[in-house]
Amino acid sequence: MTDFAEPGALLGALLPEITLLLGTLILLLVGAWGGESSSPTRRSARFALGIVGVTAVAVVFAWLRGDGFTTDDRLTGDGFRWAIDLVLLLGTAGALAIFDTEQLRTRAYQAEIPVLMLLALSGMMIISASRDLMFTYIGLELMSIAVYVLAGANRSSARSAEASIKYFLLGAFASGFLLYGIALLYGAVGDTRLSALGAATPSAMYLVGVALLLVGFAFKVGAVPFHLWTPDVYDGAPSPITAFMAACVKASAFAMLLRVMAEGIGPAIVHWHPVVWWLAAITMVVGNVVALAQPNVKRMLAYSSIAHSGYLLVAVLAYSQEAAAAVVFYLLAYTLATIGAFAVLGIVSEGRETTVTIDDLSGLWHVRPGLAVALSVCLLAFFGFPIAGGAGFFAKWYVIQAALASHTPLTVLVVVLVLASVVSAGYYLTAISAMFNRPRPSQLPMPVQTPLLSGIVMVVAVVALLVLGVFPTPASRLAAAATLRAAPLATPVAGTMTVSAPTVAATEDAGSTP
Repeated sequence: MTDFAEPGALLGALLPEITLLLGTLILLLVGAWGGESSSPTRRSARFALGIVGVTAVAVVFAWLRGDGFTTDDRLTGDGFRWAIDLVLLLGTAGALAIFDTEQLRTRAYQAEIPVLMLLALSGMMIISASRDLMFTYIGLELMSIAVYVLAGANRSSARSAEASIKYFLLGAFASGFLLYGIALLYGAVGDTRLSALGAATPSAMYLVGVALLLVGFAFKVGAVPFHLWTPDVYDGAPSPITAFMAACVKASAFAMLLRVMAEGIGPAIVHWHPVVWWLAAITMVVGNVVALAQPNVKRMLAYSSIAHSGYLLVAVLAYSQEAAAAVVFYLLAYTLATIGAFAVLGIVSEGRETTVTIDDLSGLWHVRPGLAVALSVCLLAFFGFPIAGGAGFFAKWYVIQAALASHTPLTVLVVVLVLASVVSAGYYLTAISAMFNRPRPSQLPMPVQTPLLSGIVMVVAVVALLVLGVFPTPASRLAAAATLRAAPLATPVAGTMTVSAPTVAATEDAGSTP
C-alpha cells in the first residue's frame, strides 16, 4: 500500500488537481492586474479554457499511467475517478465558452468568475478522488462556496442575488446534514475512510449517520422532496453558471453518491435501498409532471434536471459495475446536451436578463434553422429519443440494462422510468413544435450571428451526441473502464437477507486504464 507520507506519491496522486490549482492561482493574479473591464474578463475566461485543457492532459496521463500509485485508502486512482474528471472538464470548458459569449454582450461580469469556476472544478475533482468522507467534505465545501458566489455573479440582477442567497442557505443546510452524518459514522466506526465503513457492522449510530448522509446527498443531487432550491437557482443564475451547475455540480454529486454507497455503506443496503427506491420513483414523476407546466425554458430544464436525478438514482440502486459504467455514460450524454442547449439559449436571449420562454422560440426554424436543429437534438437527447436524440437514448438504455441486471429486482422502477420518460415528451416536444410549427412573431428580435465560441460548443455537443447515438462504442468503452471498488453487502432477496459478494469490480491496483 502506498504511503502518502512520501512526497512523490502524494504529488502523483493529486497531479491533475495540483495542475488545476496552480493554473487557477496564476489566473487569479492575471485577473487582479486586469481590472474590471470586459476585455480582462474574457481574457481570463480563455486563459481558464487553456488551464482546463492542460488539466485534461494531466488526467489522461494519470489514467494511462495506471501504476496503482493511489492505492491508499484515502484517495483513489481508479477508472471511475478519471472518467468523471474528464466529464467535469468537458462541462467546465463548455460553460466557460458560453460565459465568454455572454460577457461579450453584457459586460456584466468580473474577471474572478472564471477563477471561481476553476476553484469549484477543483473541489469536484477532489470529490471524485476521495475515498475518505473528510476529503469528500473538503472537496464539497470548496465546490459549494464557489458556486454560491457564482449563482450571484451578475451584480446588477436582483434575480441573480436571490438565487445566490437561496442556494447558500439551503446548501449550507444540506452540508450540515452531511457533516453530522459523517460525525455519527466516525463515532460508530472510529474512522471516516470508506473501506472502514464498508467493513463495519451497522449499529444504531451507524444507521442514523447513513440516514443523515442520504438527506445531504438528496439535497445536492436535487432529489424530491429536497429539490425546491433547484428551479429558483437555475432560473435566477446567469445562463453560463446554470449550465455549469446543471452539468458539473450534478456529475460531481452523483460521483460522490455512487462511490460512498458502493464503497462505504454497502453493509447497510437493506436499510437505504428502499429509501432510495422511493426517492428515485418520486423524483422521476414529480420532475417530469411539474416541467409540463413551465413556459420558462430555464425552469423547464431545471425540472428536467430533477427528473434526470431520478433516472441516475435508478443506476445507483443497481449497485454493480454495469451501474457505474451507466452513470458515467449518462453523465457524459447529459453534459453534452446541457452545454449544447444552453449555448443555443444564450444566443437566442442575446444577453438579456429576461429568461427565454417557449414563446420566444416560436418560428426559430424559419429565421435560424441551425439553432432550431441544435436545440432540438439536445432536447431529444434529454428525452432519450433514438437516432435524433443521439447518445441520450443509449444513456437511458444502459441505465435500464443495469437496473434489470441488478440482483435486487428493480423491474417496477424501470417501468416508472419508462413511463416518466414518456411524460417528458410533453414538454420537450412542445418546445420543438414551437420552433418548427409556429410562425415567428414580428415583435420578437432576430437572434444575432452566432459567436465563435458558443458556435463551437453547440456544434461539438450536437455532433458528439449524434455520433455517439449511432456509434456509442468509444464512450461505452470509456465508461466500462470506469471501475470502482465495493464493500460486501447484505442484499434483500424475496424478503430474506443474504450476504452477497460485491458486484462492482474491485481492482487490486486502482489505476485501471481505458
